[in-house]
Amino acid sequence: MKTLENHTLLYDQDCPLCQVYTSGFIKAGMLDKNGRQPFITISLENQNLIDVKRASNEIALVDNKHKTVIYGIDSLLKVLGYRFPTIEKIGHKKPVKFILKKLYSFISYNRKVIIPSGEHKSEQLQCLPSFNVKYRLFYILFSVIITMFTLFHFSKNISTLPHATLMREGFSTIGQLVFQGLLIYKLDKKTILNYFGNVMTISLMGSLMLLTLLIINWIVQISETILLIGFGITVLVMFMEHFKRVKLLKLPSFLSYTWVVYRLLILLIILILY
Repeated sequence: MKTLENHTLLYDQDCPLCQVYTSGFIKAGMLDKNGRQPFITISLENQNLIDVKRASNEIALVDNKHKTVIYGIDSLLKVLGYRFPTIEKIGHKKPVKFILKKLYSFISYNRKVIIPSGEHKSEQLQCLPSFNVKYRLFYILFSVIITMFTLFHFSKNISTLPHATLMREGFSTIGQLVFQGLLIYKLDKKTILNYFGNVMTISLMGSLMLLTLLIINWIVQISETILLIGFGITVLVMFMEHFKRVKLLKLPSFLSYTWVVYRLLILLIILILY
């Protein structure tokens, strides 16, 4: 097996995905045992070698022998391609690389709203992605679409609810952001969009839990009561996650309670008007 030696990936230690795939490269023997290093612990020599801002957005791969650096998708293709040259060859084809770079940026710029982490105030060097409005809005839109379709299909299995429509579920999902946004409209744009990103991550978590129930129901039909219990557990988990994230973002705690109030209002409107 071929190992890419004398190379070091500078990864975000607060990003679970970054931790998983960098440690995976080492366990698989694609990098040597010193093949990764937390971004905040890099040496002064490497700080002078790399573009610190770019490395916060795109994982940097340092060639320790030749003192060169590559970033993002190029870094990952280099590691994978040393063992599997075909993967690197395909990955560098223009249409494929374009898609890979967009996907990488989509995840990287939103990684702190997907899995938030507190600031390391004692550390001068931190691996924080740049705030990118375009990718944050794309993430929010993506999450709205997933949530909308999940709620639509789940609602069809609850006979006590009026007939569901995609438009209704879409407006309900977007309405949550509008409702919460009215309560924090005086805050700066970055804080508001960071909060919206976290809210939609919570919605994605809930969607994943409901999709699991739908798959189980598709394989072995379960009672509506169990579906409702599962829905209740999902809402409880989402509330707890919302409460935790609001605290981490240092936002007013009442946002967690208004989050619940909005959902109760929507349920009441659906029962009355539909």
